[in-house]
Amino acid sequence: MSNVIIDLKNIDITFTQKRRTIQAVKDVSIQIEKGDIYGIVGYSGAGKSTLVRAINLLQVPTAGKITIGKDVTFQDGQVQLTTKELRQKRQTIGMIFQHFNLMSQKTAEENVAFALKHSGLSEKDKKAKVTELLDLVGLADRAENYPSQLSGGQKQRVAIAGIVAMRPSILILDEATSMLDPEGRQELIQSIKAIRKEYGMTVLSITHDLDEVALSDRVLVLKKGKVESVSSPRELFSRGTELVDLGLDIPFSALLTQKLRNKGLIECEDYLTEKELVEQLWESLSKM
Repeated sequence: MSNVIIDLKNIDITFTQKRRTIQAVKDVSIQIEKGDIYGIVGYSGAGKSTLVRAINLLQVPTAGKITIGKDVTFQDGQVQLTTKELRQKRQTIGMIFQHFNLMSQKTAEENVAFALKHSGLSEKDKKAKVTELLDLVGLADRAENYPSQLSGGQKQRVAIAGIVAMRPSILILDEATSMLDPEGRQELIQSIKAIRKEYGMTVLSITHDLDEVALSDRVLVLKKGKVESVSSPRELFSRGTELVDLGLDIPFSALLTQKLRNKGLIECEDYLTEKELVEQLWESLSKM
């Protein structure tokens, strides 16, 4: 039985801008399995956001086929759902952007509770659910704070808690960590891990952050609107200096591994995580 929750086949997206025809996405085919964290990387203008917006048909493709769960949503140049069906399908897909979509006059818990306004839950159950979600994203002690009293990372985590409250099956993060400092990025990444573990949610993450990429099960590299590669993070990071041409930094552990290899301190040719690098170095030093 297939575990694929998102299936894009031969997706083209073309639009006109200032009398110019732009093909933003060219013949992209990918499959994403339920419960996976799927990273999407590439230079600005590579087509990442355009492709992701096609998943919930905020951007209608020019050609190709889109299947979400068991439903074909787009095929033969036409949206396959009625307006009502499309609205219902979009409710199963949550999106978080780099800007914080919080109501400034409401506290953290009120922002999350707003997502449950039409849930049918009693006030008591709503409050319990809000407490559970804020705890999941590590903000139980910030429930009564207003957005102005929260850091960037904390605001993003409140926004995620609000989206998760609606129990989407798919969560899309569009450069959600790009405006955050290193601490804020790490906090958000930990929240994503907790949400995936708790709810088995499928997460799509457009990112330039290497820690976020490392969290992924699979990573799609887009280049000029086309699929450059789909691989595991380890396989991607093993490409070394090629990463710069793909709009990514070279991981610190990869740079350090190369220097230690050049000095003859380690022999491994593969990409090593920081933990694996430390283990290799200790093993090498113990033989001296």
